[in-house]
Order: sequence, then C-alpha cells, then structure tokens
Amino acid sequence: MQHEIPKILKDFLVYLTTIKGKSLRTRKEYEYDISLFFRFLKAIEDDVALDKMDVIPIKDITIDFIREISLEDMYLFLEYCEAQRHNSAATRARKTATLRSFFKYLKGKKRLIEDNPADELETPKIGKKKPIYMNQEEAEMFIAGIKRSNHYYRNYSMIMFFLNLGIRVSEVCSLNINSIQDNMLRIVGKGDKERTVFLNNACIQSLHVYMEKERPFIQGASSNEALFLSQKGTRLTRQTVAKIVKQINKDSGLNKAKITPHKLRHTSATIMYKNGADIRSLQHILGHTSVSTTQIYTHVEDKEIQQVIENNPFNNLG
Repeated sequence: MQHEIPKILKDFLVYLTTIKGKSLRTRKEYEYDISLFFRFLKAIEDDVALDKMDVIPIKDITIDFIREISLEDMYLFLEYCEAQRHNSAATRARKTATLRSFFKYLKGKKRLIEDNPADELETPKIGKKKPIYMNQEEAEMFIAGIKRSNHYYRNYSMIMFFLNLGIRVSEVCSLNINSIQDNMLRIVGKGDKERTVFLNNACIQSLHVYMEKERPFIQGASSNEALFLSQKGTRLTRQTVAKIVKQINKDSGLNKAKITPHKLRHTSATIMYKNGADIRSLQHILGHTSVSTTQIYTHVEDKEIQQVIENNPFNNLG
C-alpha cells in the first residue's frame, strides 16, 4: 500500500509518472522492486528470516539508511532474487534497472547522495562482473604515494586501517579514541552491530605515530573523541576520506580507475583471501551478516585458476 512506503520512495514514484511519463503498471513494478530491496536489507541487518521479510515495515526508511547502501548490498540482493526467488535473467534485469533509476534520481534530481553505488551495476548477470581492486604491487605503490603533507601521519594510518582490516569508510569516520583497547579495535558497523578485530603491527605503529606526532597539534583535539580529525579539528566525513583516497591514487602515479575507500576494502579482503584467510574469518573481519556477501570478495583470477590446474599432481602423468 502507498501509505506503507517511505516518503522518499513515494516522491520517486510520483516523479516516474508525472515527469518521466511511466505507466501505472511500470510504477507498480518499481514500487515492488524497491520495497523488496528495502525489506531484504532490513532482514539482513536485523537477522530476520528471509521467508518472513514480507511483514517487515519500511515506512521508517530514511536517507541516512539509504546512504549506507553499497554495491555489495545490491550484489547480494540480486543473488537472493536468483537463488531463492528463482527470478529469471529478465526479471533480475528489471530489478537492476529499477535500482539504477532510483539511485540516479536520488543523486541527480534530489541531490540527496554524493556517491551513487548503482553506477557500476550491470545487467543481467551482475555477479559475473569483474570486481575492481588493487593487487599487492599496486597497493604498495598506492601506499608510497601518500604525500608527506600536514596530515601525512593521519592519512597513512587510515590507509593502514583500510588495507589491513578491510574496514568500511563509514566505520573509519565513526572511530573514537576509546574504540581502541590495547591491540583490539571495536568497530560499530551497519545496523549499529559491533565487532572486535585485532590490530596488527602496521596498524598499531602507524596509529602510535599519528597520535604522537600529529593529532595533539590539531586545534580542539583534546576535547574531541573522534580518532581521525580534519584540519579544523572535526570528525572526518565519508566525502573527505573519498577525496583523500582519490588524491593518493593520483599522487602515487597509479591512477587506477575508480579507486574509492570501498575498493580499498575490497583490495584488503582479496589479498587476505589470497594469502590464506578462510571465508568465516573474513566474514567476521569485514562485518558481514551473511557469508554470501563475503563470497563476493573470494573471486580468483583466470591465471590463478590455470595455475591450480597446472599444479595438479596428475598433470605429471601425461
């Protein structure tokens, strides 16, 4: 029913019919797809059984909730539609088009979001898209590109957190000084769910240098609980961190296309997996409710698959 959907969705549906000239049937399909997507996200976040999610209310969905939606959430949703709802490629293509249209409206028309996670959404086989990440050599080149500016120690420490812990940009921004106890980091993730991860030596050392050589000299630092501070002594925003990552990508000479804080998370998870991390450990480190989301990061390149086959001991019997 119309009164059960959030206002932001209602506004989008009005835009579809009055401005875009879509039919009432198309409008209903868009309403159904986006409502299902919202209910799916809330079910995952609140650990509600997916066969019970039809009763989940979505009227309380806010723009803050929507801003936390990532491309991996869309991957997981489309996988659910295929595996559990048995949607055809054509149906999943429609859902993909719906999501792209909705997020394009939020960014381009309403200007309610700065980054559009649906920009990279392809159709109809979204799960087959090659993910963007850096290999070990590229990541080291990226790190070397961090300029020794006024905020070198802060930026270096943040990048260590991204690449060693696979942390989300929103989680980095929300870290407080008291989030750290000895060599443990308490992270508040999506849905206010907490997880604790170990800080390795790279994180501990970079953080120690930042806390000693930079943070105390930022205006208002002594009265601010935020761990990573801006030049003005305020908590960093996601947009600021994204600009920092973009500048490092440029300064490093790497200039790899579409490197964002989320791609650093993807890089971290991929490298950990390639170096022996098991899927369950990765699930905890990344803060995924479902292991299905984690599996997005466990892709293996064609050359590695070829090497596995070449290394098969039976290969020597030929």
